[in-house]
Amino acid sequence: MEIERIPLQKHGDSRGMLIALEQDRNVPFVIRRVYYLFATSGGVHRGRHAHRHLNQLAVAVRGSVTFLLDDGGGPMEVVLDDPSYGLHLGSMVWRELYGFSEDCVLMVLADHLYDPADYITDYAAFLREVRGPVYQEGMVACQSL
Repeated sequence: MEIERIPLQKHGDSRGMLIALEQDRNVPFVIRRVYYLFATSGGVHRGRHAHRHLNQLAVAVRGSVTFLLDDGGGPMEVVLDDPSYGLHLGSMVWRELYGFSEDCVLMVLADHLYDPADYITDYAAFLREVRGPVYQEGMVACQSL
């Protein structure tokens, strides 16, 4: 699964803390877009999609959120609750976000501008696309040119 938990170096003293997000240092892609989610109502599920090409780095700047992630090989949960860690999500990873704390602010950096054509919003269609064609034993695959 193209998922990596990235530690983000903290700098600070008695006055407070700072974390810098820098392209090609702790953000493993060119940053083309930044957005953030906040004031998410309790019980709400967000995401519920995959991206064909997009890479993202998600940081829970405040509070916590749970990610349900699947690359077609089965789901896993990741909780983001520490602003000194980012979650790198590569392409073709289904994501569903839930369990937002009341104070959650989730910032996301992306390597492409918003493109609705990059989204797969149907889970069954995502599984078909990520797993590729499935051939039953004894069948011959043909491709017309």
